[in-house]
Amino acid sequence: MTCVIGLVHRKRVYMGADSAAVGNRFIRTTNLPKIFRKGPLLIGYCGSFRMGQVLEYGFALPEHHEEEPIEQYLVTKFVEAARLSLKKKGVSAVEQNREKGGQFLIGYRSRLFSINNDFHVGDMQDEFDCIGSGAVVALGAMKALEGLPPKERIERSLEIASYYTPDVRAPFHLRSLPPGT
Repeated sequence: MTCVIGLVHRKRVYMGADSAAVGNRFIRTTNLPKIFRKGPLLIGYCGSFRMGQVLEYGFALPEHHEEEPIEQYLVTKFVEAARLSLKKKGVSAVEQNREKGGQFLIGYRSRLFSINNDFHVGDMQDEFDCIGSGAVVALGAMKALEGLPPKERIERSLEIASYYTPDVRAPFHLRSLPPGT
């Protein structure tokens, strides 16, 4: 699958992702970055490239009013718009009466959130999160490498994930959002 890492450091959101494209019994290196900017959001995804393309190009971000808490906006307006768009464009599926999408991270206003397969919004206390098949290894690496500068910490964690996870590979792409964005 892949590995995407998000980190908040000094109110700046950083993300890093690998370049693996994994199919049935094969792995290739893609030119498609798994991290992109959508308006004020930084989004990193794993799983379906089609899902990432729909998120990047196929839906309009709903408006977020300043007085509305970020969590409320993400859980209601953002997730619903993304969910409907993914469904309309054939990316999400219904299995055993449960709708399933993909996984992605969102950096927004100096915070990091995860959107999981069932579209719930996650918000971790330790200000970093990882998704994809390399997530468990990357989580351990991120914790062990506390104290390193953010970009170095993410890149080293991706290297470690690629060493121990057969479907995570370089080159790695890193992006960040300025504080407050």
